[in-house]
Amino acid sequence: MTFIAPLIVLIAINLLTVLTFAHDKARAASGGWRVRESTLLSLAFIGGSPGALWARRRFRHKTRKQPFATYLDLIAMVHAGVLIGLATLAIW
Repeated sequence: MTFIAPLIVLIAINLLTVLTFAHDKARAASGGWRVRESTLLSLAFIGGSPGALWARRRFRHKTRKQPFATYLDLIAMVHAGVLIGLATLAIW
C-alpha cells in the first residue's frame, strides 16, 4: 500500500511529460512558440524519463537534436541504475 502514492505520482509525471512532448511537436509543426528543452529535460529528470523516451520515439521529436538526446539518454541511464540499485537492496 505504501508504494501506491509514489506510483501514481510517477504515472502523472510521465503523462505530463508525454503531453508536453506532444504539445512541443505540434508547436514545432505550426511554427509557434516552443517548449524549452530545459523544461523537457527537467520533466524527464524528476521521473518522466520513460515517458520522454516513449514520446521522443512516438512523435519522432528531438531524435537527432544534440546535446538534448544525449542528456535525455543519460538521465534515463541514471534512473535505470537507481532502479537496479533499489531492486538489489530489496533482494538483500
